[in-house]
Amino acid sequence: MPLSQILLALFSLPSPPSPIIFEVGPIALSYHGLLIALGIAVGTWLTGRELARRGYDGVLALGALFFVVPLGVLGGRLYHVATEYHRYTRNPFPKVLETYDGGLGIYGAVAGGFLGLLLFSWYRGINALTFADAAAPGLALGQAIGRWGNYFNQELFGQPSDLPWAIRIAPLRRPTEYADATSFHPTFLYEALWDVLVCLVLLWVARRFSERLKAGDVFILYVSLYSVGRFLVETLRVDPAFMIGDSVRGNLLVSGALTLGFALLLLLRHSRSSQGTKGCH
Repeated sequence: MPLSQILLALFSLPSPPSPIIFEVGPIALSYHGLLIALGIAVGTWLTGRELARRGYDGVLALGALFFVVPLGVLGGRLYHVATEYHRYTRNPFPKVLETYDGGLGIYGAVAGGFLGLLLFSWYRGINALTFADAAAPGLALGQAIGRWGNYFNQELFGQPSDLPWAIRIAPLRRPTEYADATSFHPTFLYEALWDVLVCLVLLWVARRFSERLKAGDVFILYVSLYSVGRFLVETLRVDPAFMIGDSVRGNLLVSGALTLGFALLLLLRHSRSSQGTKGCH
């Protein structure tokens, strides 16, 4: 069977009719929640390995979860509600607390998780930037896994496409202007693949340039590289999102600013050190 037909069979299938795996009373397990939990587990494992490589106890990665996860969820929800506030003006409570309906904003989750990491590092008396460097590859890999939850929710898709790997979206999930289209770019897949690439690049950089890196460089590089991929994905996405003006997707502007801002920060950190080295000769 040709590769194009295999890809068509894999990705053109519609998502399951329900995003819920099973439900018992008030307790429900969703595909998205399960994949996020799996992403956290894998990311924590990789963070532990990176901490051990830097001379720390890898078990610290588990302890940090009690700080990072709650604040990450809080930050992600605050970002989502702040950028989608129109969805909650009529019935703010308990609607804003229902994280399964509308989800979390990744940039808010990273900011909240970073705050949790700072608190944990202060509590344990370790270098927060070194911890952030160790966590960055695992964070990217965890995001790659979690993004597959969007497949089961039939969300985060792009423009209509007839490519072999285009994904079918149910009529009720399609924007009204694309009601006649049946298959769309799987932008969640593009972002997941980009996140895996970012993880691999960060691991390589951390080893290849270990003697030249400053504490915090790997995390700064993560933010910049992830934002590059997010910017490109946002140019394809057509699902509902917060807008700036009438035509600019908010996350397009945010990711573009973070790409340039953190890349400039990394350059400035090393340009100053190189100038200082030259001044010593």
